[in-house]
Amino acid sequence: MSDLNELVPAALRKQAEDGDYKFGIRTPGVLLGYQQRWVADQSQVKVADKSRRVGLTWCEAADDVLLAASTTGMDVWYIGYNKDMAIEFILDCAQWTAHFGEVASAIEEGAEIYKDGDEQKSVLTYSIKFASGNRITALSSRPSNLRGKQGKVVIDEAAFHGELGELLKAAFALLIWGGRVAVISTHNGVDNPFNELILDIAAGKVPYSHHHITFSDALADGLYERVCLKTGKEWTAEGQQKWRDDIYAVYRANASEELDVIPSKSGGAYLSSSLIQSRMDASIPVLRFKCPEHFEQRGAEERESFTKDWIDENLAPLMDALPKHSRSFYGFDFGRTGDLSVLTPLIEGQRLHKRAPFMIELRNAPFKQQEQLLFWVVRRLPRFSGGAMDARGNGQYLAEVAMQEFGASVIHQVMLSRPWYQENMPRMKAAFEDNEITIAKDADVLADMRAIVVDKGVPKIPDTGHTVGADGGQRHGDAAVSVALAVFACNNPGGLIEFESITDEVIGSGNRDYMRMI
Repeated sequence: MSDLNELVPAALRKQAEDGDYKFGIRTPGVLLGYQQRWVADQSQVKVADKSRRVGLTWCEAADDVLLAASTTGMDVWYIGYNKDMAIEFILDCAQWTAHFGEVASAIEEGAEIYKDGDEQKSVLTYSIKFASGNRITALSSRPSNLRGKQGKVVIDEAAFHGELGELLKAAFALLIWGGRVAVISTHNGVDNPFNELILDIAAGKVPYSHHHITFSDALADGLYERVCLKTGKEWTAEGQQKWRDDIYAVYRANASEELDVIPSKSGGAYLSSSLIQSRMDASIPVLRFKCPEHFEQRGAEERESFTKDWIDENLAPLMDALPKHSRSFYGFDFGRTGDLSVLTPLIEGQRLHKRAPFMIELRNAPFKQQEQLLFWVVRRLPRFSGGAMDARGNGQYLAEVAMQEFGASVIHQVMLSRPWYQENMPRMKAAFEDNEITIAKDADVLADMRAIVVDKGVPKIPDTGHTVGADGGQRHGDAAVSVALAVFACNNPGGLIEFESITDEVIGSGNRDYMRMI
């Protein structure tokens, strides 16, 4: 056992007595916003991908001291990937212990014995024991397993651990008896298991809490103000901007990963051709509705008749064949001139598999004819439960009238943006990977799905780079966006809607379709 005065340098002991901690926080109970949210989150498993040097491990130490000091608390096992991390964490815990006035023993230096195959090995440990009987133990490197232990596991800089998957598997065993797991890390490449964990959370594959903390987020929550408090500087907006610019200049090409929390080596197609084609069915038709040049200048009656004739010939037989008792959804990507509009309905089967009965591409279709066709389809979809509309630019009109017609509870008006792509593209990818969706087998649809690329860590359709379809017309990943919107609608259903046709005998005037909420 080492004396606390030996292991905690005099300068740090003085800080503990004065309450003058890292980043100049003289009142440790007052954490910055993102630190407060992290500590307040008591989920069984929580994960943070973060910028460098924003003090998340430090506030984790505060939370762990309070947990271990409580008689209703538990042991805490901190796992860094080297000895220096273990020492730094246990010193942070010692400072917080002094501030909170908790009764604790001196820091103990010991060894943790574990089995590696047939061999017994050991790693250095540093621990503090509290009057509650609980301990905080910091390990100098990753042990092979955590079998036989109880309590909370903190895995720091997870992206830099070897065999992270095995480590998480061992840590999750502690959850059975009420333990917790906190995973904290900066990124270490797009193909790293830690980034795969983040993508699984975004895709909804695992029920973990997720905190995404960039350097800009930390600045917005007052990081530089605390730096000024620590260094005795006066805060100014100009000073903060210069400090930020200097930090980014230091990191240079690595700033995106280290500060903006964008894993490196991002780029290339998001979905493989083999994966997409494995979820395609050649029996699903792609219906292409193309209006003649200057069609919008024709009279309303002629335009409506032209569209109705196309519907009756091409679409009505397919609608009549839809199963009557399955739930339905749709996604609609809007285009007026140049790009296409694409409508992708999805029918949800008893086993929750989603299948597109058809896909519809509209080229050079006036606003009113897009509305005419969309409304005709939605009114006839079985047990209609939700639609998602591209509401950017001119698409906002059609999204709005669809919402007015069918209700705000079932029509999502989506402003496609980087945050939306970041949250929802992984969920669409998960639907393909888990064989939960089937779409039309078509060369143009495949090209659109392949158009999704990872741009600075976010899977999206690039702003530039149009392609040419088999009809010689321009495309811009339109089918892919439509499918993503349809999956979004499935994941965010509203109330079921059915339609009844009420005839002249009932209402005394021309036939009208009325919605009946069920």
